Amino acid sequence: MQLFLCGAAVLFVFVCWQNMAKAGEMPAMGRILSYLKEETAVRAWKNCMMVMVAKEEQEENITLQNYLLRQLESFYPIYGFSETLTDYDTEIESDLSQELLAENKREDQRLEQEKEGEEEKEQEKEKGKEKKEETKEQKKEQEKKSKKKKQEKEKKTEEPKETAAQPGEKAVEISREKLKDFDYLVQNFYQVDRTTTIDGSQLNAQKFLEKSMKLEGGKEDVQILIYHTHSQEGYIDSTPGDINTGVVGVAEYLTKLLQEKYGFNVMHHTGTYDVKDRDNAYSYAGPALEQILAEHPSIEVVIDLHRDGVADTTHLVSEVNGKQTAQIMFFNGLSRTTKNGEISYLKNPYLEDNLAFSFQMKLAAEEYYPGFARSNYLKGYRYNLHYRPKSLLVEVGAQTNTLEEAMNAMEPLADILHKVLAPQ
Repeated sequence: MQLFLCGAAVLFVFVCWQNMAKAGEMPAMGRILSYLKEETAVRAWKNCMMVMVAKEEQEENITLQNYLLRQLESFYPIYGFSETLTDYDTEIESDLSQELLAENKREDQRLEQEKEGEEEKEQEKEKGKEKKEETKEQKKEQEKKSKKKKQEKEKKTEEPKETAAQPGEKAVEISREKLKDFDYLVQNFYQVDRTTTIDGSQLNAQKFLEKSMKLEGGKEDVQILIYHTHSQEGYIDSTPGDINTGVVGVAEYLTKLLQEKYGFNVMHHTGTYDVKDRDNAYSYAGPALEQILAEHPSIEVVIDLHRDGVADTTHLVSEVNGKQTAQIMFFNGLSRTTKNGEISYLKNPYLEDNLAFSFQMKLAAEEYYPGFARSNYLKGYRYNLHYRPKSLLVEVGAQTNTLEEAMNAMEPLADILHKVLAPQ
């Protein structure tokens, strides 16, 4: 019986093959095999789907959305990472995500390489020009360029690094007319990070000086809040694990000076937000700031005290009143990047006030303590400066400074704050 069936099957296949060959639909066997494969694949897929559906039906209250999400997560394990992200809208501020950090780093390296390549080309061009005989017009042009460079250099070095004036007196008087020149302003007061841009419509010294930064409330309530997004930052001789020998201890001395010497009502918040995850420290600090400001609506000034990171060969130090003093730097986020433009989800309604505050601080530093404050640094994001008009991010020295140098910096910083904030 089995042999009969096998023979019939073979005969059936042969007949089919002959008929299809005559109809011009060769190769018939290929079509039959293709049909068998397709039929097998369809049956396998149906069986797979039945198993998957049966497995999910065993779970109670399963929804279509949950089913699809679980299937997506099983195919793409990285999807589950999104469930760990916080909803707080400043999470991106620390330096955005790890992916964007890496992207920015690659972009910086690429731009740096391009810059080095351009400099090498320029040097080669200059060498080639030196070998050729210059015309009178070329000589005149070269003289103009040299003169301009010399003038710019003189502008940048017109104030000495060391302070020779008596305490309380201006060491230099900076021309307000010069400050109206955007190019002069940028060259002498700012460093603009390549990730962002700014022009005269936002960087206007005259407008900044017209804004009053004087405190409006009385001393009976808290006026100034000092805190640390990165509380673990220390100095070259700081004791590991002891925050009192880092920026927290430095801020404690600043608090004491502002309270005891200048009569301000100051709160020093020592919460830690960079212990487990430094990259999201701004996100973690945000809710705490909101709570403090809600509990103390009298706070007008918010200061985030940091310590910068520089090359190990760099020593940010000046001499103030005969003391070796760490240099400081005021830092602003513009909520705008060169690549993407305005960052809509990092809005800062107080951006102009923030810029005015840091500019008035920098100007006071230059006139009373020349060389003490580095150029104000402008970068692309927001850095939690949107909670108050008078918000300030201050970098005190760097990892190459000593704790004593950082402590010494609090004396001129407290004096500058008093000059800018104290009512007349």
